[in-house]
Amino acid sequence: MNTSFLSELNWLAILCAALGYFALGALWYSKILFASKWLELTKINPKDPDATKGMVVIMLASVFFMFLTALGLAILQYKLQLTGGWMSGLKLGLLTGLLFGSTAISISYCYEKRSAGLLFH
Repeated sequence: MNTSFLSELNWLAILCAALGYFALGALWYSKILFASKWLELTKINPKDPDATKGMVVIMLASVFFMFLTALGLAILQYKLQLTGGWMSGLKLGLLTGLLFGSTAISISYCYEKRSAGLLFH
């Protein structure tokens, strides 16, 4: 595989996308939005000392995986020559979110026998 195109990617934008992804996740799972429902559906007790064990590693791993996701989207955007501005980005995000992200999570939840309510929150 020819990887010479990697030097043409906007690495600052990729980093910002990963950090934005992390920030959106922090907001999503905050008390402002869905933390209470998520805790209820996952049956996690936030007062249990084990519930917060290893959170630094989990957060760092999350940022790493979010960076990989942003990089993958940047590569797709480059290879598909999507240069139509924000609308192209929105379409690519919807396409990959629905066809890759949500399906991977859904399959995982099926095998873990998780609540369908958890999937949609």
